[in-house]
Amino acid sequence: MKISILTLFPQMFFGPFDHSILRRAQEKKLLALEFIDIRTFGIGKHRLVDDTPYGGGVGMILRIDVLEKALQKGRCKTSCRERVIMTDARGETFSQSKAQELTSFDHLIFIAGHYEGVDERVLTLVDEQISLGDFVLTGGEIPIVAMVDAIARLLPNVLAKKEAVQIESFAHYGYLEFPQYTKPPVWKGKKVPDVLLSGNHQKIAEWRKEAADIISKGRS
Repeated sequence: MKISILTLFPQMFFGPFDHSILRRAQEKKLLALEFIDIRTFGIGKHRLVDDTPYGGGVGMILRIDVLEKALQKGRCKTSCRERVIMTDARGETFSQSKAQELTSFDHLIFIAGHYEGVDERVLTLVDEQISLGDFVLTGGEIPIVAMVDAIARLLPNVLAKKEAVQIESFAHYGYLEFPQYTKPPVWKGKKVPDVLLSGNHQKIAEWRKEAADIISKGRS
């Protein structure tokens, strides 16, 4: 899979994508990342990317003509299954099922909004809007990091063991992940549940499903 990211701050992605699973996915050629600096397509010698809003108001708005040029740079040059996504608080809330759905595409293009907002006409260029949740961030870069991480780990052969995905939160039972324990079996008087030490895999599976169910119902 290829993922292109349109952003005013490409340097924000270098740290998160240079480590752990995302780095290995790139090294194994399972994931290709492209960072497109929107400012490269800015207007005039000062590379202006935003302007004041029509009708008045505070803040600056990203220009649609600049975004269109940046998007054209990122689009597939040959036929491919492509999806253009805009980070927007008004969009569908990102979820594990959405991450799984997006793995079916050959190429994802994320547009990271910034400043006060983006010219509303950008919606004619995107396929969908996605939100990370009901809170406000300075820009779309952090949500994109989270979404790319969630999507990449679901790609075939990215994780060392297929089971690692199957038993993770939402992927196996459709619930939040069950509690996990490791050594020591007793710590400051707090014991690991006996069933996990029993060696009875059926009872362990039942306990995990029940525990995940309880946690999920408590969250809802």
